[in-house]
Amino acid sequence: MARPSRVWERVLAVLLSRRSWATLTAASTSSTKTARLPRMEYQDAVCALNTLQTNASALEQVRRERGHPQLQLQAMRGFLKRSGLEVEELDSLNIIHVTGTKGKGSTCAFTERILKNYGFRTGFYSSPHLVQVRERIRINGQPISKELFTKYFWQVYGRLDETKDAHGGSMPAYFRFLTILAFHVFLQEKVDLAVIEVGIGGAYDCTNIIRKPWVCGVSSLGIDHTSILGDTIEKIAWQKGGIFKPGVPAFTVKQPDGPMAVLQDRAMEIGCSLSMCPDLEEYQPEVGPLRLGLAGRHQRSNASLALQLSRCWLQQRCQTGHLQPSPPVENGSISQASSFQPSTFMVKGLEDTEWPGRTQTLQHGPLTYFLDGAHTTRSILACVDWFREAAAQQECAAGGPVIRVLLFNTSGERDSGALLKILVSCHFDLAVFCPNITEAAASSSADQQNFNVTLEGMLTRCLDNQRSWRSLVRQDARPGTEFLIPGGLPLVVERKMASALVFPCILSALRWIAQGRDPVLVSSSQPTSMVPANAAEKAEPLREAAAVHVLITGSLHLVGGALKHLDPSSAA
Repeated sequence: MARPSRVWERVLAVLLSRRSWATLTAASTSSTKTARLPRMEYQDAVCALNTLQTNASALEQVRRERGHPQLQLQAMRGFLKRSGLEVEELDSLNIIHVTGTKGKGSTCAFTERILKNYGFRTGFYSSPHLVQVRERIRINGQPISKELFTKYFWQVYGRLDETKDAHGGSMPAYFRFLTILAFHVFLQEKVDLAVIEVGIGGAYDCTNIIRKPWVCGVSSLGIDHTSILGDTIEKIAWQKGGIFKPGVPAFTVKQPDGPMAVLQDRAMEIGCSLSMCPDLEEYQPEVGPLRLGLAGRHQRSNASLALQLSRCWLQQRCQTGHLQPSPPVENGSISQASSFQPSTFMVKGLEDTEWPGRTQTLQHGPLTYFLDGAHTTRSILACVDWFREAAAQQECAAGGPVIRVLLFNTSGERDSGALLKILVSCHFDLAVFCPNITEAAASSSADQQNFNVTLEGMLTRCLDNQRSWRSLVRQDARPGTEFLIPGGLPLVVERKMASALVFPCILSALRWIAQGRDPVLVSSSQPTSMVPANAAEKAEPLREAAAVHVLITGSLHLVGGALKHLDPSSAA
């Protein structure tokens, strides 16, 4: 792998070489031909992709479109055409389109696994990625290889770069580019279907250039991205319902009355049926209750939605067979979707679904990591329920004192204080805050670089979180109160209030929490500059506890950075 400086030299050479792009397009007169470029590596492609995070023309275009959101789809269609694709070509992807505030990614993962079990060649586009950007584009449940990502990246990037002068120098922003790339990959790899997760909202999300999905889904709704989608759940529901298409069946889970009414109005306005999924308990598998590969009670509604989406897709694909079609539903009305007996493929699909970084548990010696990328009020509430139950089961078998540690950060416009207020109820013994930086900048992976935020801004947020935590713990406690953590070890208020530390990166935070007891994190000692001045006095309980339980939450980017170090195979 080229050194970082060499990577940039090679990327810049390509960007500045008009001959290279001419060679690319000449070699790619059809979308099936491979570009004849100088040999480029995966990290070269990722570095070039990252320039789209700060591309001046792309950012200016986004600013112009904020007051006129309908322009977003118009711009996306233009970029798609410049890449060599027509919107009509996407019809052949047999798309399942899924939106929602919480659980849309898990719903897509369940759906993809079920249909893969039937023997179909599946494509799955999701966001964000945890460790490597190629995770966003999956074939048959696996991220596309570095070789395929690199090959298709330069094909698409080259066509867009060649045409930019005729379009005011514009290039698509990061997420738009990846969406175009995903469509290109799925068409080239000839998938039988594509499960497409909406990025933000729905109506004006760039994935909504899809004209004819086979079925649409809306997972649980809540408040998020208010500056873009609106400051009420009803406004957000209007945006989410924007993915509905005339005559295309749509399904949703149980929602509060207000947003459910909005979804129904949207279905009537657009001209499609809308059905509400039954509780998971209402399905009748042949053997025992349904088991899910993803932990947490909140996953049950996601699994039910996935069953309905999969069944509806199969009915349209097969038209005949043992699956009985649902009764017709008048467009604009909302009905209760019928439960049914899941097939063996469906049962096995739900049980075998994996979706890293969401209610995931990793056991490393005496340390257990609980990872969940929850970042909204509702998802943090669900995370707390899952963590309490999962941690309690392990604490019973610990055979001694157990220390609970929170590793937390947020990104974007999140209300960190509101999320921390919920997490206080878990009675953590230590709270650790760090930015979404995996390690020292010199060795940080290009896949996880974010040029839209500054290091100063990230560290300021961490310090604000530290102050908020101390204030919340002080309010939650009573003077003179002692807490008993599992194992009977007393914890006095004064010690708890002070136990909030800020680290400069994820790796330094993880190594300090582990105190040399995690065999995966064993390495040379950290520089003293990477450890807060008062950290040493806080470390003794971590070294002496029978077990250490670490909840990592608040941001999928934080969880992804942690997974890079806790599961090295994820970065291979």
